[in-house]
Amino acid sequence: MLLASLVEPAFGLIFWMTLSFGIGFFLLAKFAWKPILKALHERERSIEDAIGEAKKAREEVAAMKAGNEELLQQARNERDGMLKEAREIRDKEIAQAKERAKAEADALLARAREDIRNEKNAALAEMKNQMGILSIQVAERILKEKLGDQAAQDALLQKVLKESDLHLQ
Repeated sequence: MLLASLVEPAFGLIFWMTLSFGIGFFLLAKFAWKPILKALHERERSIEDAIGEAKKAREEVAAMKAGNEELLQQARNERDGMLKEAREIRDKEIAQAKERAKAEADALLARAREDIRNEKNAALAEMKNQMGILSIQVAERILKEKLGDQAAQDALLQKVLKESDLHLQ
């Protein structure tokens, strides 16, 4: 029987269990349910806020990354511009140096040609002078040999006078 009473609930047990459950439910609903729901809602709101802040932080990080990429691109563009400008300046300086060197070489070449021309003219003049002196010396020797005596000199003088008279008439 003892076993049978445990298995079959009696009406009084069911009544008191239902009454206890109802009182417990009423007390929980009256005093505990609102704070529990309030705490759950606050927890839900704090989780949503945390998720929102995480999204904002993620967006800020993405914006910062985009800003950093933009800054890096600007820095690259500035670097490329500076390198291009440096190359242009270098090329310009090289071209100017080549032009100066060419002008100096041309001037040096012109001076050398002028010096060569002057030296050539001086050598030609010297050669003409030497030829003149040599011709005079040869003529002097020939005249000394041909006109070595007085009779030859007189004959030559008569010949020159005769030819000059012919030209005068």
